[in-house]
Amino acid sequence: MKHDPAGVGSPAGEPRPKAIRGLEGLALDHVAIAVPSLEEAGPYLALGLLPDGPDEVVADQGVRVRLLRAGGAAIELLAPLADDGPVARFLARRGPGLHHLAFRVADLDAEIARLRSLGASFVDPEPRLGRGGSRVAFLHPRWTGGVLVELVTHA
Repeated sequence: MKHDPAGVGSPAGEPRPKAIRGLEGLALDHVAIAVPSLEEAGPYLALGLLPDGPDEVVADQGVRVRLLRAGGAAIELLAPLADDGPVARFLARRGPGLHHLAFRVADLDAEIARLRSLGASFVDPEPRLGRGGSRVAFLHPRWTGGVLVELVTHA
């Protein structure tokens, strides 16, 4: 694939894929990586990512989270608190790796309603608490082509 002004990563000459109305200008908030334990952060630290604050337990999601940053990029390492939580099940099925992409939205409830009107399905019926007091909602991967997508609003 060559770089093409019509769309980064698009084969030369092909138009940029159409964005979902309303999501065109969303900012990527973070990328989350599932790991068996937070002690597995070594490769990310070697890349120059630095811890941003203390590790945090997000009991509502059954994980311990370590936020890493390099410039404007944020990476969340997610380690399960128990063997029966969603991240533990993810690790058992797929092993360590990319867990989800998170996009920042201004009004989470309005965005959920808008996406539901377009046929979106969500993992949970209502938003949950996320890292740092944020509110989050996860789009079901079957609606997003196999990728778990988180919508997040920071407090």
